[in-house]
Amino acid sequence: MSIVTVQLGQCGNQIGHELFSVLCSDIRGTHGLCSKKENESYQESCKERFFSEEQSGVPAARAVLVDMEPKVISQTLSMAARSGLWKYNSHSHFCQKQGSGNNWANGYCVHGPRHKEAIMELVQREAEKCDLLGGFVTIMSMAGGTGSGLGAFVTQCLRDAFPTSFLLNHVIWPYGTGEVIVQNYNSVLTLSHLYHSADALLVHENDVIHKICAQLMNIKQISFRDVNQVIAHQLGSVFQPTHTAGGGSGYSRNPLGDLLEPLVPHPEFRMLGLRNIPQMAESSLAFSSFSWPGLIKHLRQILIANAHMEEGIDWQVRPPQPGSSIPSTNKPLHFNTSIANLVVLRGKDVHSVDLGSFQDPSLYTSWLNPQDAFTAWKTPRAFNKYEKSAALVSNSQFLLKPLDSIVGKAWNMFASKAYLHQYTKFGIQEEDFLDCFTTLEQVISSYTNL
Repeated sequence: MSIVTVQLGQCGNQIGHELFSVLCSDIRGTHGLCSKKENESYQESCKERFFSEEQSGVPAARAVLVDMEPKVISQTLSMAARSGLWKYNSHSHFCQKQGSGNNWANGYCVHGPRHKEAIMELVQREAEKCDLLGGFVTIMSMAGGTGSGLGAFVTQCLRDAFPTSFLLNHVIWPYGTGEVIVQNYNSVLTLSHLYHSADALLVHENDVIHKICAQLMNIKQISFRDVNQVIAHQLGSVFQPTHTAGGGSGYSRNPLGDLLEPLVPHPEFRMLGLRNIPQMAESSLAFSSFSWPGLIKHLRQILIANAHMEEGIDWQVRPPQPGSSIPSTNKPLHFNTSIANLVVLRGKDVHSVDLGSFQDPSLYTSWLNPQDAFTAWKTPRAFNKYEKSAALVSNSQFLLKPLDSIVGKAWNMFASKAYLHQYTKFGIQEEDFLDCFTTLEQVISSYTNL
């Protein structure tokens, strides 16, 4: 099955480009460490998922690019074409001249309705090229105007036009110190709207990725491109083909369904976080070796201590003891309760790995059977030069703190009516804000009470 990617705004288009570059360099790599047959079926499966074959022989990304100003899209199109390895279709982008001025209401209330037909026609065209449509992934930021406002509008249009397709929003959480003065408003509006239309939100926090670039990748002067490459690597580590638990010998045919069905068992809980291990500068790879038990032990502690990466994990955090009838308020400090987890393993000796520690009932909420709450995907095909690598996609309390913080900051601004006139002039009223706060307060409360 194929996935159509919708890249929205500057951030979405830049990350989308890095993602397709990572996928392409991975399938061309000779670092597969697996049999020729395995490698070929992996390559075929990836191409079917993300690229369509063109007469020219250069694979074209199954993507639609949308932005309200032309600069980023024209850069993205030409960078892809110059690579010679893959390209975007010449008629799969939509841009205007004026931008959204970092105003969510401008993207959602003005640009969205005005350009809906043109954008949805491009999406329809990409969808029709797929033999089997597996669903959509939208990539967008929450802080600005186009990615967030227009992105939320387009997500609703996708849900209306393709009611039975899977829809995953990949969302970039803004830097805490701020890129845009109204980013907390934009974020609250985006999240609450997406919560009503997407099947799940897969979130990357800029602050966390920045730390990974500094501490694990040893990059001295970190650019947006460095950040985007780490994000693209993490996405690729989940979306590249794998064998699912009950999937027989072939590669999984329904990547979004296989991801979302076990991870989102209840509509109240749709926030997914992603962690990867190992992550390091390419120059260090040759001097490093990893064992599966070590990687799994670190990944499990990253999960239960809500760590952002393998450096600086708090090893003191332990799951609550079974049988202790402590109410959830007295849970061990900082312990991160999960609803559902997926671990993706890639590389050498992958089938001998013991994942029993992730099936421990004390990691999960009491209302789901631990057997249903944990899923594993594996493939002996290595990913992106790492001999062994593991990714964790988790529906847990990972995002509770940042969500609580962003809603709190937005509420403080709202209470003093700061900048509200910029939204009301485009048609977003105070009641709309209050509805959004209500939606997110409910999400915070649900995750807090796990």
